[in-house]
Amino acid sequence: MLSESGPPFDIAIIGGGINGVGIARDAIGRGWSVHLCDKGDLGGGTSSASTKLVHGGLRYLEYYEFRLVHEALAEREVLWRVAPHIIWPLRFVLPYQRGLRPAWMLRLGLFIYDHLGGRKRLPPTSVLDLRDNPLGAPLQPRFRRGFEYSDCWVEDARLVVLTARDAATRGAVIAPRTRCLAAVREQTLWRLTLRDEVTGAERDIRARTLVNAAGPWVAQVIGDVLQERAPADVRLIQGSHIVVPRLYDHDRCYLFQGADGRIFFAIPYETDFTLIGTTDLDFTGDLDRVGISADEIDYLCRGASQYFRAPVSPSQVVWSYSGVRPLYGDRATRAQDATRDYVLKLDAPTDGIGTLAPTALHVFGGKITTYRRLAEAALAQLTPHLPVSHGNPAGWTAKRSLPGGDFPIDGFEALVGNVARRFPFLPAATVRRLVRAYGTRANVLLDGVRGPDDLGRDFGAGLSERELHYLAQYEFARTGEDVLWRRSKLGLRLTPAQAEAVGAAMATL
Repeated sequence: MLSESGPPFDIAIIGGGINGVGIARDAIGRGWSVHLCDKGDLGGGTSSASTKLVHGGLRYLEYYEFRLVHEALAEREVLWRVAPHIIWPLRFVLPYQRGLRPAWMLRLGLFIYDHLGGRKRLPPTSVLDLRDNPLGAPLQPRFRRGFEYSDCWVEDARLVVLTARDAATRGAVIAPRTRCLAAVREQTLWRLTLRDEVTGAERDIRARTLVNAAGPWVAQVIGDVLQERAPADVRLIQGSHIVVPRLYDHDRCYLFQGADGRIFFAIPYETDFTLIGTTDLDFTGDLDRVGISADEIDYLCRGASQYFRAPVSPSQVVWSYSGVRPLYGDRATRAQDATRDYVLKLDAPTDGIGTLAPTALHVFGGKITTYRRLAEAALAQLTPHLPVSHGNPAGWTAKRSLPGGDFPIDGFEALVGNVARRFPFLPAATVRRLVRAYGTRANVLLDGVRGPDDLGRDFGAGLSERELHYLAQYEFARTGEDVLWRRSKLGLRLTPAQAEAVGAAMATL
């Protein structure tokens, strides 16, 4: 057992999902020292299992969650501006279906949606006649009327990794595959016992404050790591998605209403596929073995088949994924009615004069879209328990690009052209994929490359040995799964033999 010497960290964070890394980046930028650990890969849980949207949450208006929707809508263009390589606008088609939500309700909701969040660059809602519009062609002919509105897409797992990368560059210690075995209050500091899940080595660190951002494991951390009573009113909700071969030719997404009142999306995905989801079910199983059920696959296929001309069947599913969200204190009867707003619980024992023991902050819920605002709210609660900050002011993360995102939001095609001219031997599809993943840092990845031989081994679909080295060096990747299903989605394109070769290569880095 090693004890870490030197001054204590200002903030220790358990959990390397989007909330944990968001807090880490904001805190280190304000001048506080940060240590973040996660028992697995960064974004390896819920944060890489979203619907991949930066959106206000149109359906949340039905539950009068105006604060959540306003905050999320305002964040869309903020996040688009700081990461235009992994976030970009999408248009959504909402067909009107008689017998479900009335047309006046949809129009009113979309009017509020257009005006609640300070939309500036995204185009407004429009009304569609689906009978003579190409957007109606994939749908059954009974759908005659629809609405089109704006939201944004995000590469969710890459958002996590790039946020962590920026935090590390600024000085934060980012330790994936490091499990927190115990966190104990010792006078004015926390002592955390950490275990490297690769080597088995254990060490201790000290910290002034502790953030529990463990996602669906938040209650387990309270009970097992802190040895305190976990709250009984944490509700775990599973959402699952399926991926099928591309169902239509255009670039729009669809928002569908199910007969049971749920909504789900059909979204163009990775050029040749369509993503369909999500479900909403209470989860009671093993959080380390979350997976889609046959009933969920059938539910999503049946739902899509009620809208598309061509039926969607379980046999078409090429990939699926599931995630679990922890919601606090929500007593909604149905899982789909449960609030998606975040809740922050501060545990700061005091005697009325001062703090008696080091502070802990527990994070429940949250959305990809509002992760940056959640981080600001978390640090607002922790600030009285931290040294005076001498770094950036609150709100700085709205103005600083994430790695690779330092180009104008309308400059993606120009950047693609620049990389293509510098490296003319690369296939056009590979250039576009690299720029979409790495933005301006595609030039860092390719620095010194003068021809295909400089890229090293080609594992398929344009994935090179050079790229694996980059991912290991800069993006915390350790395994083939990290590369093929989180840093990218190339697992959809590689054969099992190619995927095995990627895993073997990563094991040597």
